[in-house]
Amino acid sequence: MIKESKTAEDTTDRELIVSRLLNAPRELVFKVWTSPKHVAKWWGPDGFTNTVQEMDVRPGGIWRVIMHGPNGIDYPNKIIYTDVVEPERLVYVHGSDIGNDPDQFQTTVTFEAKGNKTLLTMHAVFVSAEEFNRVVKEYGALEGNRQTLNRLEELLSKIQES
Repeated sequence: MIKESKTAEDTTDRELIVSRLLNAPRELVFKVWTSPKHVAKWWGPDGFTNTVQEMDVRPGGIWRVIMHGPNGIDYPNKIIYTDVVEPERLVYVHGSDIGNDPDQFQTTVTFEAKGNKTLLTMHAVFVSAEEFNRVVKEYGALEGNRQTLNRLEELLSKIQES
């Protein structure tokens, strides 16, 4: 009898992985990532503001946020959590309210304790290499993620100073 073994699909041509060592304990980083009060202050690239419409951080829970761009354009986002392990990991599908949104992608965020610091890793997998390339080119996803994590880092610093 011959057994077929399934191998994991290779997604390397459609992955965006960003890591940052943050100077804050893991529990605080997780809290600031999952609190509507805090996330509204740092989510998104420079110049963006946010209106958090709802944020239910649990498997099956939904986070709706409207990102207000410095260009005056509003960007509605709908995030559906598929896995939540406090304070270690969040897994969610990021898209919009469009049914079967072709632009949605899955993100896993891990929070790894490194002493009194946190290694944060965001791992997004897009539906195709073409979609990944479009998001990087049209939306500046690499620079946008860098700026977003800078804003997170600034807020964490302010919270710890007070």
